[in-house]
Amino acid sequence: MAVDVLSVSSNGQIVLPMEMRKKMDINTGTKLAAYATGDMIMLKMINIPTESEFKKSLDKVAMWAKEVGYKEDDVEAIVKSYRKSNGS
Repeated sequence: MAVDVLSVSSNGQIVLPMEMRKKMDINTGTKLAAYATGDMIMLKMINIPTESEFKKSLDKVAMWAKEVGYKEDDVEAIVKSYRKSNGS
């Protein structure tokens, strides 16, 4: 793994080196999520689905729910059960 040292500008911006952007296929408009903990920052590329991709995913979940017999009224009980089992 290559390490590059980056500087923060007076506006709080950093520049990712061109070689890194090419290798990771990071272009204008690419979305990155920034995670911070302690003295470490991690960037991860994220893909935000288009409206049609999101609808396709929802349709897929709706089909699965129908196949296993879930109804809309079951959602609240499922959420409560999950929260209870996870201490939320």
